[in-house]
Amino acid sequence: MTAKTPIHVKSISQFHKLRGLPSPEHPLISVIDYATIQTPHTDESEGLLFDFYLISVKKGLVGKLKYGQQTYDHDEGVMSFMAPHQLLKIERDNSTIDKRSGWMLLIHPDFIWNTSLAKNIKQYEFFGYAISEALFLSEKEEMALDTIISNIRQEYWGNTDVFSQNIIVSQIETLLNYSERFYHRQFITRKKSGTQLLGQMETILDEYFSNKNQLDDGLPTVHYISEQLNISAGYLSSLLKSLTGMNAQQHIHIKLIEKAKEHLSTTNLSISEIAYELGFEHSQSFSRFFKKKTSVSPQEFRHSFN
Repeated sequence: MTAKTPIHVKSISQFHKLRGLPSPEHPLISVIDYATIQTPHTDESEGLLFDFYLISVKKGLVGKLKYGQQTYDHDEGVMSFMAPHQLLKIERDNSTIDKRSGWMLLIHPDFIWNTSLAKNIKQYEFFGYAISEALFLSEKEEMALDTIISNIRQEYWGNTDVFSQNIIVSQIETLLNYSERFYHRQFITRKKSGTQLLGQMETILDEYFSNKNQLDDGLPTVHYISEQLNISAGYLSSLLKSLTGMNAQQHIHIKLIEKAKEHLSTTNLSISEIAYELGFEHSQSFSRFFKKKTSVSPQEFRHSFN
C-alpha cells in the first residue's frame, strides 16, 4: 500500500479553491472569514503543507488542530501562527455541527519581499510556537487584532496604489507586535502554573535518574522532559526563561551537577561508575562536563569532603 503524503498547498489561490472560496482579491495576501470556509471533500488525513504564512484566530471549531507535536481545541479565542513548510493536521468531529468564527490571514513570502518585514518576521518566536503553542486571547485583545485585520482587508479591497503594499506590511507588523505583547502576557499570567511546572520537572528528572532503564538511554533531554509535561520543547524553555532566567537545558545541567555532587560526596562509587549512573557514555565526558560547570574536577570535589 502506497504511503499517503500531505497535500502541498503552494499558493493562496490554491488554498481558496481547496476551501470552496472565491478567488482571492490579491494573489499574495488574503483575509478570510473563518465561518465561510467549507469542509473539504478530499482526504486530508495526512495533513496540509503550506508555502505561505498563516495567522489565524479561530473559535467554535468542533475538532482539533495539530501542528508539530501538539493538539489544540479551538472552542475559544485561540490564535495560532504557522510559517511556510510547517505541517497542519485537522481532526474533525463530524458528529457535531460547529459554529466557527474568526479569521485567517494568509501571507505569501513574496508579498513582503524587499521590505523590512522579510527579515524581521523570522525574529518573532511564536512562528516557532506555531508548531507547539497557541496564544489564548482575552476579549479585549481579540478586538484589538480584529481592528488591524479590518484595516488590512479594507486596504487590499480598495483601490490599490504604490502605497498599498507598505501600508499593509505596516499593519502586519503592528499585528505581530501586538501578538508578541500578548504572548508575553500569557507567560506572566501563567507564572502560577509555571511554578507548578518547575516542581513537575524536578520530579521527572528525579525519577529519570533513579530509573536504571532510562539511564541506559543516556542523558535526559529537553525533548524528553517536554513530552512528559505535554508541552513543546520551545515553550518549555521560553517559560522557564521567563520564570527563572534559565532555559530547560540549563535546568537539566543543574540537576546533573546536583546528582553528581551527591554521588561524589556520599558514595564510594568510582568516577566511571558515577558517570554511568548519570547516563554519560564516557567518564571523560562526565569529568569535562563537571569541571566546566563547577571549575573543579570530580576528583577534586570528592577530596574536599575527605
